Amino acid sequence: MPTVSVDKADLFERLGKQYTTHEFDRLCFDYGLELDEDTTEEVQEAVKNGLPAERPQLKIEVPANRYDLLCIEGISRALRVFLELQEAPQYKLAYPSGGEPKLITMNIHPETQRVRPLIACAILRNISFTSRSYKSFIDLQDKLNQNIGRRRWLVAIGTHDLDTIEGPFRFEARDPEKIKFKALGKNVEYTAKELMTVYESDKHVSRFLPIIRDAPVYPIIYDSRDRVLSLPPIINSEHSKISLNTRNVFIEVTATDETKLQIVVNTVATMFSEYCEEPYAIEPVKLVFPNGSTRISPDISPLTMTARASYINSCTSLSLSPPAIARLLTRMTLNPALNTAPPSNPGYADEITVAIPCTRPDILHECDVVEDAAVAYGYNNLPDIFPKTSTIAQPLPISRLADIIRREWAMSGWVEALPLILCSHEENFTLMNRSDPGTLAVRIANPKTLEFQVVRTSLLPGLLKTVRENRSHALPIRLFEVSDVVFKDATQEKQARNERHAAALWCSKTAGFEVIHGLLDRAMRMLEVPRIASTDHTSERGYYITEGNDPAYFPGRAADIYFRPPPVRRSKVAHLANEVNKDLVLLSSRDIKIGTLGVLHPVVLSNFEITYPCSALEFNVEVFLKRS
Repeated sequence: MPTVSVDKADLFERLGKQYTTHEFDRLCFDYGLELDEDTTEEVQEAVKNGLPAERPQLKIEVPANRYDLLCIEGISRALRVFLELQEAPQYKLAYPSGGEPKLITMNIHPETQRVRPLIACAILRNISFTSRSYKSFIDLQDKLNQNIGRRRWLVAIGTHDLDTIEGPFRFEARDPEKIKFKALGKNVEYTAKELMTVYESDKHVSRFLPIIRDAPVYPIIYDSRDRVLSLPPIINSEHSKISLNTRNVFIEVTATDETKLQIVVNTVATMFSEYCEEPYAIEPVKLVFPNGSTRISPDISPLTMTARASYINSCTSLSLSPPAIARLLTRMTLNPALNTAPPSNPGYADEITVAIPCTRPDILHECDVVEDAAVAYGYNNLPDIFPKTSTIAQPLPISRLADIIRREWAMSGWVEALPLILCSHEENFTLMNRSDPGTLAVRIANPKTLEFQVVRTSLLPGLLKTVRENRSHALPIRLFEVSDVVFKDATQEKQARNERHAAALWCSKTAGFEVIHGLLDRAMRMLEVPRIASTDHTSERGYYITEGNDPAYFPGRAADIYFRPPPVRRSKVAHLANEVNKDLVLLSSRDIKIGTLGVLHPVVLSNFEITYPCSALEFNVEVFLKRS
C-alpha cells in the first residue's frame, strides 16, 4: 500500500477540526485508510534540541487502487464528503470562448506508434499555487509515475507553463540525433542521444533511460514555434518548466496503456482543479490522430452502473431502504439516483443508478459499490450472524497430492524448508551451472534488491541456500520442499503459470545418491505410480529414470525422471497416428520428463559455499493429476 505524507496542520484545517492522533486514526480506520505515523513528537523533540525541523506530518497508508488519495487534496476531499461536510465535487470541461473550434490541439504523428503510441492532455487555467500545493503537485506526479505508471514504462507525466509555449502542439518521433533542446535544469543544449550519456550518472533520471534508449526513434513534443516541451518519458524542457508563479498549466501524459493513460490524466487534472479560478473546471485539448480523426481529452464523463438494494443488503446482512443506501453511496463521492418503479415492473424500484466519477476508477463492478456502501455504514456496525448455509472446506487435489509427499518425507526423517519464492537471477541460473534461455523465468520489473530479481524456476537454489546457512548442524542434513515454481507461458492470459514441484537435498560426507533415489521411489509408491523399464512399451502407466545431462549435476551421476501417463484414446488424438484400427497411441509418444536427480556438481556446491558432497531430487507433482 502506498504511503502518503501530508501536512498535519494543513489537513486538519481543510477538515475544519483539530483531531487528536487517536481520533484521526479512528477516522482513517472508518474510511479504510491507516495512519502509519504522526511525526509531531519527533518535530517537537527536534525543536526542543534546537535542530531544524519541518512541520508535523501525517503518514497515511492508502489502498493501492485509490489513485485519488495519493495527495492531500484527494484525501481531504474524500474525508470531507465522507463526514458530510461538503458534497462530492462535480468536475466539468470548461471550453474557451468560441467553443470547440478554439481548443488548443495536439497533432499526433504516425511515427509515435513505433515507440510510445498514446497521449492525453488537459489544461488548468488561472491556477494559484502555494509552496505546499506546488510541492503536492510535484509529489502526486512522482507517485503516479512510480505506481500505476510502473516507473514511467507504462505512463509518464509532463507538466508545462502554458504561458511560455504556444499551440498547436505536435507529438512526434524522430531520430535522436535530430532532437536538440535544453533539458530541465541544464543551461546547454544537447541532442537526445547525448542526453542518454549525460543522465547515465544521474541517480534519479538514469532509471528511466532504458525505456527508449535503444529505440530507433525517440518521442518528442513541440509547440507551434518548434520549441521542445518534453522528451517523454525521460525529461521536460527547461523552457516550459512550471514554478510557483505559473498561472496556466498544460498537462501531457504519454503512455503505452490506454486505461492507465486515462486514469492518470484524469487524476492529475481533477485533483488540482480545485486551485483554479473556477474550481473543478478543466479546459480540454483536441487530439488530432494521423488518420484525421479527433478526440477531446480528458474524458471525465462518469461511468454509469446499476446496483440493486437487495444485493447490497444480502451481502452486508442489512435491511436498508434504497434511499438509505443512496445516502451511504453519496458519502463515498458516488452519485446515486433512485429509480421509480412502473406498474409493469415493481422490481425496478430496487435498482439504483450510480454515476461513478472519473476519480474512482477502482469501481469496476456492483460488488465494488457494495464495498463502498459497507464502508460508509461502518464495517464494525455490520451485524454478526452465522451463515445460512453450512459448508465443509476441502483441499484442492494438488494440495492433497502435495500433502502425501510432504507427510511421507517428513516421516522418513527429512526436514521441510520454506525459502522465499523470489531469488536473484544468478542464484537461479549461474550458480546452478545452468544457462538462461530468456524465455523461462519471470523477471521482477523493479526489484528492490539484487536478491529478488526473478521468480524461481527450481526449488533447488532455496534448499542449497538453506544448507549454506545451516552448515554448523550435524550431518547428514536432509531437507525437502513441496511448493510452487513459476514459468513464462505465452498461452496463459497472465503470461505465466505455476507448477507444484517436490525437491529434496541430502548433504553428508558421502554423496548419498542411493538415499535420494530411495526417496523418489518412496514418493512414487505412495502416489501409486509403479516403476517400469524405459524399454517397456506394454505398460500403460508408470515412471522410469534414464541417464541425464543437467549441468547442475556431476557428469555420469545424473538422471532424468520420466512419467508415462494413462493412454490417450484415439477419438481425442486421431491426428497423432494413421492406423485407424489402433485404439491407442504409441506409448513412447506419451512419456513426459518430469524431473531430475543426481549428485550435484562440485562447481555448484562451491558456488553455494558448501564443502560436503550433496545429492538432490526435483520433480513436477502436477503431472500425476492429469488424466486423458
